[in-house]
Amino acid sequence: MSSKESCRNELRSAIRQLSNRCLYSAAQWAAEQLVGIEQDPAKYTPTNTRFQRGSSSIRRRFRTNDITSTPVAGVSYVSTPVMEEDEVEDSDFYLLAKSYFDCREYRRAAHVLRDQTGRRSVFLRCYALYLAGEKRKEEEMIELEGPLGKSNAVNRELISLERELSTSWKNGTVDPFGLYLYGIVLKDKGNENLAHTVLVESVNSYPWNWNAWSELKSLCTSIDILNSLNLNNHWMKDYFLASAYQELRMHNESLTKYEYLQGTFSFSNYIQAQIAKAQYSLREFEQVEVIFEELLRNDPYRVDDMDMYSNVLYAKECFSALSYLAHRVFMTDKYRPESCCIIGNYYSLKGQHEKSVVYFRRALKLDKNYLSAWTLMGHEYVEMKNTPAAIDAYRRAVDINPRDYRAWYGLGQAYEMMHMPLYALHYFRKSVFLQPNDSRLWIAMAQCYETEQLHMLEEAIKCYRRAANCNDSEAIALNQLAKLHHALGRDEEAAFYYKKDLERMEAEEREGPNMVEALIFLATHCRAHGRFEEAEVYCTRLLDYTGPVSFTYLKNL
Repeated sequence: MSSKESCRNELRSAIRQLSNRCLYSAAQWAAEQLVGIEQDPAKYTPTNTRFQRGSSSIRRRFRTNDITSTPVAGVSYVSTPVMEEDEVEDSDFYLLAKSYFDCREYRRAAHVLRDQTGRRSVFLRCYALYLAGEKRKEEEMIELEGPLGKSNAVNRELISLERELSTSWKNGTVDPFGLYLYGIVLKDKGNENLAHTVLVESVNSYPWNWNAWSELKSLCTSIDILNSLNLNNHWMKDYFLASAYQELRMHNESLTKYEYLQGTFSFSNYIQAQIAKAQYSLREFEQVEVIFEELLRNDPYRVDDMDMYSNVLYAKECFSALSYLAHRVFMTDKYRPESCCIIGNYYSLKGQHEKSVVYFRRALKLDKNYLSAWTLMGHEYVEMKNTPAAIDAYRRAVDINPRDYRAWYGLGQAYEMMHMPLYALHYFRKSVFLQPNDSRLWIAMAQCYETEQLHMLEEAIKCYRRAANCNDSEAIALNQLAKLHHALGRDEEAAFYYKKDLERMEAEEREGPNMVEALIFLATHCRAHGRFEEAEVYCTRLLDYTGPVSFTYLKNL
């Protein structure tokens, strides 16, 4: 049996088992990967295959070598036996409980299974109790603080669930799904070390539960923790590592893993979306736009990840494309957090910041832990000069994910607006630690050092140098480096940076005040050092520019 066929069989079995245990999001993920496997041409023809993207520009762009004949994922991995369903005697009770569960009547489902001892029934009973506790916790939060408020409400089922699942784990009677739930309970109670152990045991025993991998990923807050995990060499591990690298902002490593997985899962929309996320973090917006356009052509009712596509369109100021996308998701499912964020971005681009905030708040009412909405709402409050509200929004974002550099950067901007440069500097440092290759963050930190309260020009120079080395797309760093060196009396260094800035402007065919400023300084500098021919070249170029500054300079020569 080929490796691709083996992957198909594993995923088909996993989809049934995950659905039977009401882990529908994990079953959906597995199904998406199943249809992402390249089909056998002998069995499938273009007329009955949904995904025909063999010549896709995306596939060519990110496939570094042709490995379709040898599926790189699944070639050699630890064999994991498919679980057998162990219950016959309580199947009628299980079916009743599952129907209650599907109707979100969690306590009724748990009550039906109170006397059932099969592993599947025990899992569903515990899972139903956990979700009942989560549901009540959210209700208490709304009752006490409102839909977006903070609250000390807790899931009251955690203690009893921990006691029961801990006993089953020690006795060796818990199955991989029970281990997954036990890991969630331990994580919610703050026992992260034991949660690591339990979740690793769960994914090693049953590697097809993507929910378990996702929970494990959320606990991997550093590369050292990730490397310490003792994981079996299964092809699902590659998915996990690619996702974990992305979370740790190791985007190139993440891209390498996803390209590797494309050898088998050539038509996976999930992989294409994750590649787009990595490219987005690397600020390669043109490639990201191509990927999302392709995704929408193949999955026109997709809402997942489309908020990131809207961010790209926003950054590129594509009014018509963003308007079309907002209308599209509104007609597909207007009560999804992603849809609300896309519409919020649309109104923000139009300058209607109050209306934009309305939609970001709507997204948060649908999912109060939706990170992008908190961050984007903070940006809107900054535009509206409502600094306290912006700070609150950004703080909520970093509470949800302390690795969100955009929220730390937003906090820095907010405190800079309040003329508190030391506070701003603290938050800019946090953002640049998480995203060291973003020139905008280094420039913000440099400008903070330049303020009258700090006036730490040497530190500002170091930051501008880092920005210049990070492909400063806004062309700020070189000009500022030249100005600072000139202010410190280092005219040779200033001339060096003015010359580099001039070369860059010529290469990019840009003109403006910076061009005139550089030409005037270089002409003056060369003249002062007796390099008259070079000074004449710069003065001749100044003749092409009209304006009081260049005219006054040439008149006084």
